[in-house]
Amino acid sequence: MDIIHLLPDSIANQIAAGEVIQRPASVVKELMENSIDAGADKVSVIVKSGGYTSIQVTDNGKGMSQTDARMAFERHATSKISKPDDLFGLTTMGFRGEALASVAAVASVELKTRQKDSDFGTILEVSASQVVKQEPIMCAEGTTFIVKNLFFNVPARRKFLKKPEIELGHIITEFLRVALANSEIEFELFDDNKMIYELPKSNFKQRITSVFGKKNHNFASNMLNIEVDTTIVKMFGFVGKPQFAAKNAKQYFFVNSRFMRHPYFHKAVISAYESMLPSDTLPYYFIWFEVNPTSIDVNIHPQKVEIKFEDEREIWTILQTAVKEALGKFNITPTIDFNTEGAIEIPVHSSSQNAFVQPPKPIFNQNYNPFRTNNQSYQPKSTADNWELLYSKTNSNPSLLRKQESPENEEIAGQDRNDGHYKQISISEKDDFTDFYKHKEKFLITSVKSGLMIIDKQRAEERIMYEKILHQLEMQTKATQKVLFPETMEITAEENVIMQEILPELLALGFEFEILRNSYEINGIPSFLTETSDIIGLLNEIIAYVGENSIEKAVYEKVAIQVAKNYARYSKSTLNNEEIEKMIGTLFRCQNPNFAPDGKKIVAIISDEEILDRF
Repeated sequence: MDIIHLLPDSIANQIAAGEVIQRPASVVKELMENSIDAGADKVSVIVKSGGYTSIQVTDNGKGMSQTDARMAFERHATSKISKPDDLFGLTTMGFRGEALASVAAVASVELKTRQKDSDFGTILEVSASQVVKQEPIMCAEGTTFIVKNLFFNVPARRKFLKKPEIELGHIITEFLRVALANSEIEFELFDDNKMIYELPKSNFKQRITSVFGKKNHNFASNMLNIEVDTTIVKMFGFVGKPQFAAKNAKQYFFVNSRFMRHPYFHKAVISAYESMLPSDTLPYYFIWFEVNPTSIDVNIHPQKVEIKFEDEREIWTILQTAVKEALGKFNITPTIDFNTEGAIEIPVHSSSQNAFVQPPKPIFNQNYNPFRTNNQSYQPKSTADNWELLYSKTNSNPSLLRKQESPENEEIAGQDRNDGHYKQISISEKDDFTDFYKHKEKFLITSVKSGLMIIDKQRAEERIMYEKILHQLEMQTKATQKVLFPETMEITAEENVIMQEILPELLALGFEFEILRNSYEINGIPSFLTETSDIIGLLNEIIAYVGENSIEKAVYEKVAIQVAKNYARYSKSTLNNEEIEKMIGTLFRCQNPNFAPDGKKIVAIISDEEILDRF
């Protein structure tokens, strides 16, 4: 009995749609690329409810005939290529003939189109790969696609779509990739009848500035021009100055008017910035490649964003050199700064036979005592009596503190990472936590039963503030202080999507905003922050962190992590003994006193055995 058979077209189209159409943003990308291939010089995108309800893409391109409109929804029907050799010299965005068939397989699609020389256009309705209606209609020149009820017949796929705000963020990302690559075309993006982007025809630099320059008015002046013309590749674009680097810096590669991701070329750019960037930041770059279409392969990924280059190594070298030249040409390379303080003075060499070289003499303070505090000699306490008083000064919130009722010899156990493994940290409640040596105002060092304990002060404050904020968000108890001079935070459309997502958590923390167009006026801040804090910088860090980790952690945890980091960074650097005692007491009552919210170690123990081994 034969068991192998051909799949019906409807099932085959749904399978293909799983690769090509992953979310509403995929529909926007495919339809915008079709508009560009149709020769349009104006493209409008209108989405409702983040693409859940409908997606409309309208262009003024050359349109389609009645027969072409019907054929466009067939699998592997395309006007872009006709013979095998065409695959190796592509000049169009699309070529597979799968996009419209895939969209029509998982949605209801309405097409209106008219060619320039035709008196009448065509309206075509397709749902789940079935043609519902096709008839003549009066319509404007060009093409309009309206896609409704995406994934209505694939409930599993629709179930895993994110909130409309998140899906809108993905749509904006795809919209900008196409718009930046085609600055000679006018683009518009609307969400629920509200305009998000209006991008007139311009050049590459003007398009970049119009998209990203609204938030930073010095954006254009912080970009450096690169331009290279070789027999292998023509390269032009812009890279950011090192001091303009940011955690969420925008980075774009384009090849022959197509956006691409290329980790190998990304490394070339990063290597050119070696030793120039502040820690945990990335440079801005917008780099355009023009190559012979026969020297690249775009047919290796359904989304067509991964591209293979025939001369990949040579282009890598050209790219790195071009970026280095741009940085050097504008005097960006850091100057050499010799620190001569405390250095040995080297005498001028004398050819005289009687010259005598004096060896350098060490200079030190014989009275220096590293354990002396406030000009008082260090006096270790002989007992640890009344240690309970230490904890009486701390926050008594039961959700953040450890149980106090415990046996006299109970130990607070934690974990310490040692050479990739974990070992137990043993801190007895009889240990005296009142005598600390402060090392460079960064570390606190004290003796405990098991050895020498070292605490990272900033990470300890991060952990304490993190758990305090989590409790505040869970209990919805906020305390707001009004700011004397409100600040205005400018944000991009992409960032505004994320801001709308985290706004409830920010309000629960104690922030107060007045929402303006593409900006937020900050009228109040949480009571634990000060007006001297970099509030706008903190909010930008939160937005960047949430945007990069939207799946891994709950939003309120991400907000808590970034606020705690910011608080610890700007907190009081010098603490007196009473403040230290209070901080350490609160730390060891936290749910996890050994690690900061980002997983970095707070407490380290150097055992007595390790100390003895050094002697």
